[in-house]
This record gives sequence, structure tokens and C-alpha cells, in this order.
Amino acid sequence: MIETHDVIVVGSGSAGMTAALRARALGLDVLMVEKAAKYGGTSAPSGGVAWIPNHGLGGTTDTREETLTYLGNVIQGPVNRERLEAYVDTGGEMLKFLGGQDINFMPMPWPDYFAELPGSRADRSLVLPMYDGRKLGDKFPLVREQYPRFKLFNRYAMNLEETFTIAARAPGWKKHLARVIGRYWADRSTRKITKRDRWFTSGTALIGPLLEKLDAKGVEIRLETRLEKLITTDDRVTGVRVSHFGTEYEIEAGHGVVICSGGFEWNQELRDRFYPVKTSIWWGSTPPGGNTGDGLLAAEKIGAATELTDEGWWAPTMILPNRTASAYDEVHQAIFDVGRPYSVCVNRNGDRFVNEACSYDRFGAGMVADQLKTGANTPCWLVFDAVFRDKFTAGGILPKSIMSDKSIPVDWWDHYIFKSDTVAGLAKKLSIHPAKLEDVVKRMNQYAAKGEDPEFGRGSTIYDKTFGDPTCKPNPALGAIQKKPYYAVAIHLGDLGTKGGLKADHKARVLDGENKPIAGLYAAGNATGSPFGLNYPGAGGTIGPAMVFGFIAATDIASRATNKDLGTA
Repeated sequence: MIETHDVIVVGSGSAGMTAALRARALGLDVLMVEKAAKYGGTSAPSGGVAWIPNHGLGGTTDTREETLTYLGNVIQGPVNRERLEAYVDTGGEMLKFLGGQDINFMPMPWPDYFAELPGSRADRSLVLPMYDGRKLGDKFPLVREQYPRFKLFNRYAMNLEETFTIAARAPGWKKHLARVIGRYWADRSTRKITKRDRWFTSGTALIGPLLEKLDAKGVEIRLETRLEKLITTDDRVTGVRVSHFGTEYEIEAGHGVVICSGGFEWNQELRDRFYPVKTSIWWGSTPPGGNTGDGLLAAEKIGAATELTDEGWWAPTMILPNRTASAYDEVHQAIFDVGRPYSVCVNRNGDRFVNEACSYDRFGAGMVADQLKTGANTPCWLVFDAVFRDKFTAGGILPKSIMSDKSIPVDWWDHYIFKSDTVAGLAKKLSIHPAKLEDVVKRMNQYAAKGEDPEFGRGSTIYDKTFGDPTCKPNPALGAIQKKPYYAVAIHLGDLGTKGGLKADHKARVLDGENKPIAGLYAAGNATGSPFGLNYPGAGGTIGPAMVFGFIAATDIASRATNKDLGTA
């Protein structure tokens, strides 16, 4: 007898969990399948931020019109306007639904990524408070953890406020530091079980409460279960074929299948097929081997269309060896590091190519454009001085107070991190003409003294200044590069996932080559094309639409199953 459920959700990230929770709340029997051995997909190790405009929380004055004005200024290229407006109109309703499940988001005062454009605001990025993972019982250790590099000393969980305060050594950072460490060691009961911090922060703070509610409502999430094939009957998707440790079997879906299996960033063949420049699976910063495009490939085989597959959610990264096994490299994000003061980014010709303090996706787009123009990017160089080295991280190179030069393994020098007492000497190690790099540094020092960058406008927006050094005057994003020794690390074109995938409409229905919905097939998250086209409007621009369209998909499935117009309320 073939197993049957009303709805099958593929993938256990924020898109899948939201879809499953909404479908179950509307009375449907839901099964979720996840190919990994942990819950949470790429959402769990992420920042856990959801960019949801027009949300109605915290007394915001944001409106639909203001949001669409901003997005109209940001978005480049054609987008599905009906899909974009569905996202803007439904975000608040989704938040209201989650609030009814006791999952309550909070606005954060973070500027939109295009803060210089009309309609931008600083209250559209939402997060959830820290979550006590022990509430999950035996599922506590099965939630995918944050990367060790996102924890204090590779152990202590920090929320985003604590992370930014400690990293920038902002006022009160020592109190934050003491609180983070004290919170961990005060938890004696958990220390008897595991070294893992019981407090879920960032992406795990998002996945934890969603998983708790799904478990309470009896939704089964089947781990180590991979999508192999979509089953169709009379041009309708009616089920899936999955595998569990090599054993394949079929599951019938009475009303719909929702693909929330992430993008294809861990599939080198698909990267080579779609991306405009050469990239590597080893430059990205999502969980290794996770998102290999299973949903995209399965849907393509039944005629599904794709869109925006030549775009990634770009995020600059750098590579370092594993501290305990130097033969193996690890990826470290450098999304804020590249824009810190007392530094400059140049391509391999020694030329600046972007406003280094812009958002990470814009920085990555700058790398792509420069690579297509010069062939001398991917990787580029982050060059910085001793002041930067004392204050900030450079990818996996921690500030000097935590990781002194003497503590850096000898095999890292002049292979992963470069150092010289002179700019000219550093340039030679980077194979850049010394006079050229000296000229770039000289110009940056002039810009720092005036507080203005006439080349790329670095430090001219609220966003640029937010992640600078408040003690750096007159512009927190521009600091002179003048204290020896001088350093450099290679910056790669990494990503937070792929920006393109299955083409879906305003109801999250997957479309075929003639732009017609494929009956019974839905998709949300990075398995689909972004509703924003080429651009990344603000922090949480991946998770926000993932959750909203997961919510929309479940609502549409339930409406069709019951022959009732449930709207999105």
C-alpha cells in the first residue's frame, strides 16, 4: 500500500517549516522530508533575519506604497509584478499567523541595503528572540548548529546584537562578552549532556520555535530522506519518489507537493551551466553538500521553467585551513570585513572596483562585473593595516587580541594571509605593481582625511556607516591605511545560496515553459527565483520571501482542497 498524505513538503528550512505549519493549521495532513540528518536547512546556520516590509509591527509607519517605491528604485530588470505585490501584501498576514502560534518577530534598526534610495527604511528586517533549545526535548541536538566561526571562541552562542557589539568593540562590549560566557557556564544541566549551547540564536532561533510548533501539531519530519523524482498523473503532480540510505519508495500527495529544498550552490555542474563567471562550490558559505538542486532537477524533468539562475545571493568569503587539520580548508564569511575602515579592496591588477562598504550582495555583483571586464577578480584582495588588524576580523583571521600574529600557524603566512612592513613589499607578495598599490593607499588616506570617497562614494550612506568604526572621524567607513605592518587576504566570490531556480507565480505555483501552473506543484525559498529579480533589498531578503511564499503555497493548497477561498488571512 502506497503511503498517502495531503501535502508533502520537501526541505526543512524556514520556507518548508512555514508551509508545513500553515497547511497543518488549516487542517491538512502534512509530511516533511529532509535529506540531511539535521533539521533547519540553510536557514538554521544563517543570521535568521527576515526582510518583511509593510509588516505592521512595533508601531511602524511603513506602507505598501513606500515599500513598492523602494523596490521600484532598487530592482533592476523585469520581475513578476503580481508576485512582488503578493509578497508585499502578505508578509504582515503571515506574521499575524505566526504570532497566533506564539512566534513573534521583532523589528531591528538596520538600514535597507540601498539606503540612499527613496522609500528605504531601517525597520524592515525582523528577528526572533533567543530560544531555549531544550524545549525541543530529544530533537534539541538534531537542529543544525550555527557554524563554530559564528560563535564566541567557537563555543558560545551570541545573538546578532551581541555579535555586532562585541565584534566592533562598541560601548558595553565587555558586559556583552561576560553575559555570553556566563550564560553558557551557568547552565550546568545542559553541560552534563553536551557542549552545545542550549540557547538558539540567529537562524536556530528561527528554526527552534517553528520545529516546536510542528512537533506539537503532529507533523512528521523525516530526516535522511532525499527527493529523487516527482510523480505525475494526468499532468498533475501526485507524489514523490524518495530515498532513505539508498532504499527508494513512493509517497502519494493528495493535494500538493511544495519544493523548499534550497538552491543548487553545491552542484558544480549547475554552477558552471548557469553562472556568468567561474565559481566554486567551495567558496560558498552554506552547509557542505546540502543544496544540490534536487528540487530544480526533478521539476525540470516534468517541464518546469526556471528563472534568474545566473544569479547568486553573493557574499564575499575567504579561505583558511582547519585549525586542527591544516590539509583541509574552511570557508569564512567576510561580508562586513571588506567594508571596515583602515582597509581597501583591489582586484589582481591593483585597482579598486566597488564601494567596499556596500551590502555584501552588491559587493559580489561588483566582483562579477569586474571579472567580466578585467578577468582579474574572483579572487580579489582585502588590504588592511595594523589598526584594522587590532579591531576587526578579516574573514577567519580574528582581531589581534584574540589571534595574535604569533598564534597564526606558520603555514598560513604568504599563502592565506600576507604581511609586510611596507605597502610596496606587500604588493610584491600579491603580484601587484608596488607603485600602483601605493597610489591606491595614498588616495584612500586622502579620502579618509576628508571623509569623502569621490571614486565610489564609500561612507556616503547610512548603511555604509553602520558597520564602520564610530571612533573613526570624520567618516566611520573611511580610515587611513598608514600603520604598519600591512596585511592582505584573498576574497572569493562566495554566496549565501542561489538567487534563481524554479519559476513560480504569485500563489507559489511552479510554472511550465508556457507560464502555466503545473497542477499540484508549489515552491518557495531558494528553490525558486527571487521576487526581487537581480537585487537584494535588505537584511533577510532570502528568508523573508521564503517564509511568505511557503505560507502562500500552503494557503492555496488548502483553498483548493476545501473549495473555500481562504485568502491569505
